[in-house]
Amino acid sequence: MSAVRSSMAGSSALEKTLRIIEELSAPGGPHRLAEVAAASGVPKSSTYRILASLVEQGYAVTDGEGSYGIGLRLRSVAARVCAERPEGITELLEFLHKGTGHAVHLALRHGAALTYIRKVESGRPFRSPARLGMRAALHSTAIGRSVLAHLPPEEARALCRAAGAPAHAPGELSEVRELGYALDDAEEGTQAGAGAGSGAVRCLAAPVFGHDGAPVGGISLTAAAALTTRTELERFSPALLEAARGVELLLQRG
Repeated sequence: MSAVRSSMAGSSALEKTLRIIEELSAPGGPHRLAEVAAASGVPKSSTYRILASLVEQGYAVTDGEGSYGIGLRLRSVAARVCAERPEGITELLEFLHKGTGHAVHLALRHGAALTYIRKVESGRPFRSPARLGMRAALHSTAIGRSVLAHLPPEEARALCRAAGAPAHAPGELSEVRELGYALDDAEEGTQAGAGAGSGAVRCLAAPVFGHDGAPVGGISLTAAAALTTRTELERFSPALLEAARGVELLLQRG
């Protein structure tokens, strides 16, 4: 912990927030509210208000019982700063898993297919059947659908034709672009780990873009349909999108 500042006179709201963030990221977390207030030199009532705002914005997380830790959004920012470290992607995916409890996948596009290159298994009584190195057609996965939605329409149709599959409706892909994510809602005929093979899996996926703005793959959250409703899964879309941006920057710089 850093030493308590001797004077808070004239401290701006920004200065107080930065001091709290410094203490929040100190070793030994999560930290109690009183601990953060004392170490930062910010009054406890002000510390509580600032922490509540940080939690709302995704920079902090709380257990609801007075302890606070680093949020996904702050970790994503840290990942951008430390982009030279290849392990940063794995750490970001693991944090997304810890924050959601669901299996996390990272897959990259190769032509009309995706290849799964990273996976963090769910801690629940459910194991995603996706395997590292497994290939899946774009049209049959939530990650693939998020990629198709950001390709030129003619290219997306051609990729589906090449795979012998009907093209997704323009309105469907337009909705994916608007939302920022694709959802396979326990649909038949989708691939394991990305969609809902045998109607038992729900998957939420967001695209990852390359330097030229073209989608190069995506990340997903996968859950058993019997254990997680569509609404419950979509509740994690902000965290998924934030993680996708962090992974995107790490890939671009790696």
